[in-house]
Amino acid sequence: MSTEPGTDDPVRVFVVDDHALFRRGVRAELEGPAAAGVTVVGEAGSVGEAVAGIGHYRPDVVLLDVHMPEGGGAAVLARTRSDHPDVVFLALSVSDAAEDVISVIRAGARGYVTKTISGRDLADAVRRVRAGDPVFSPRLAGFVLDAFADRPGAAPPVDPEVDQLTRRERDVLRLLARGYAYKEIAAELVISIKTVETHVSSVLRKTQSSNRHELSRWASDRRLV
Repeated sequence: MSTEPGTDDPVRVFVVDDHALFRRGVRAELEGPAAAGVTVVGEAGSVGEAVAGIGHYRPDVVLLDVHMPEGGGAAVLARTRSDHPDVVFLALSVSDAAEDVISVIRAGARGYVTKTISGRDLADAVRRVRAGDPVFSPRLAGFVLDAFADRPGAAPPVDPEVDQLTRRERDVLRLLARGYAYKEIAAELVISIKTVETHVSSVLRKTQSSNRHELSRWASDRRLV
């Protein structure tokens, strides 16, 4: 019987970090009103607990600390990925060092965000990696690009600025940059005008743009139009 979650099912998250206080904080953020569609099913404070907990709970996404005793996040990945290929791992670390980012991505993590991330953005990152998108905090993806650029068969390049946008936000941005009015975008994407406005507000915030003209130039510079 398939265990794949349905479209409306919450993303089931397992938190791995050796600091109990931080785990409680993450749980509180992901169980708050800004994290709709996400639920924390368990947590672990060591590599051994993480391996056992992932096997027991079978989460959709594991939030994984990089530096822990007994080998840290890389050790958890090494001991669980082959047995649980459907589980997605998102590194959540205080470190933004290139070697940490590269090592955990090579070990199999789908993305890497730092602990300065807001609760709302963390929930968004969880939903996005579950949907198949790679997710990185700003500037960290550059480390991965540099590390894999010359490797045959390496993963396709990731633009950290474009990657922070959801698929639907990119759709809205492309049409906006082509001169579509909100009403026309809504009709083209079969969504409400209010939803278009919500996506545009989110894109403005993520790209640090202040108006439609700046958004259009941002999209054009990244060849999204």
